Amino acid sequence: MQNFDFYNPTKIVFGTETIARLSKLVPPAARVLLLYGGSSAQKNGTLDEVRAALGAREVQDFGGIEPNPTYETLMRAVEQIRREKLDFLLAVGGGSVIDGTKFIAAAVNFEGDPWSIMESHGRVVKSALPYGSVLTLPATGSEMNNGGVVTRKATMSKLAFSSSHVYPQFSILDPSKTFSLPVRQVANGVADAFTHIVEQYLTYPADGMVQDRFAEGLLQTLIEIGPKAIADPEDYAIRANLMWVATLALNGLIGAGVPQDWATHMIGHELTARYGIDHARTLSIILPSNLQIRRESKHAKLLQYAERVWHLSEGSEEERIDAAIEKTRAFFESLEIKTRLRDYDIGADAIDLLINQLQAHGMTQLGEHKDVTLAVSRRVLEASL
Repeated sequence: MQNFDFYNPTKIVFGTETIARLSKLVPPAARVLLLYGGSSAQKNGTLDEVRAALGAREVQDFGGIEPNPTYETLMRAVEQIRREKLDFLLAVGGGSVIDGTKFIAAAVNFEGDPWSIMESHGRVVKSALPYGSVLTLPATGSEMNNGGVVTRKATMSKLAFSSSHVYPQFSILDPSKTFSLPVRQVANGVADAFTHIVEQYLTYPADGMVQDRFAEGLLQTLIEIGPKAIADPEDYAIRANLMWVATLALNGLIGAGVPQDWATHMIGHELTARYGIDHARTLSIILPSNLQIRRESKHAKLLQYAERVWHLSEGSEEERIDAAIEKTRAFFESLEIKTRLRDYDIGADAIDLLINQLQAHGMTQLGEHKDVTLAVSRRVLEASL
């Protein structure tokens, strides 16, 4: 296991009827911008609860943050904050709203071209406005980490950034707020969290015994509760466990001191940027093919994954690896998520375009060994057809 620093300052407030605690969590004199996506938070009463908890504070709204937040939309929020001299942000929604809020927080006082925040992957960020979040969709773990992903429509670029300055000060997690989510969003959340864990776990042995067992437990929990979360949307225990798994999947803990991959995400981002496919669904397309193409470099951990996560102990090593990859694909399919490019009307003629996008965005040495070249990414995409 490698040396590491682990730092996470986010306060988690978990459970039912916790939105009322905003009255204590947000500074009394704060001038608040309330950020959200579509109309669901308004329809299910969450925004009304938030406003009531904020009391007499000055509160302005900014809605319409997309499922894949765009630079163009987020910059309108930046302009509003500067114009109105607002000083505290509150994100109400899922990972996209929180990701967008992170970028906004970093961009408000940034000197220079704000898109350079994304192009530098966050290295140029020196400060950010304080913010908190009220999570309504378990998926990305953005409520307890310092990373975000933003799309620029003008260039069809989808880039990631991170900075120690953009951790949420607090995040409220009330599982009952997920009861009214559409099945598609719940399924996406399960697939997203699953892939986050795999990206940090399924690399090569690094003596991270604690991280391995932690990751395996989280994966087994998702396998157990994923279909149940879809079948019984108001089972509080299931939704509570799903929400907590998704948070733990990407709060930095299971990735501390161990190698990480993220090639599936980087390739998947190009599919979303070009074709608008849901982020989690791009991961479900790419991950099984990625594991298959890179099975030699991941051989030892694939066998561990097969045995410990899927309980596969019979047959040759290659047969067990094949079975584990197939079970991974079948798990996504059990969530009613299609796992082939052809399911999204994308054919072989798209591969050159996607490879060109990867090259333009500097994604030419991906993976835990930095050996996922454009040629390897091409093979992964071809295997995903």
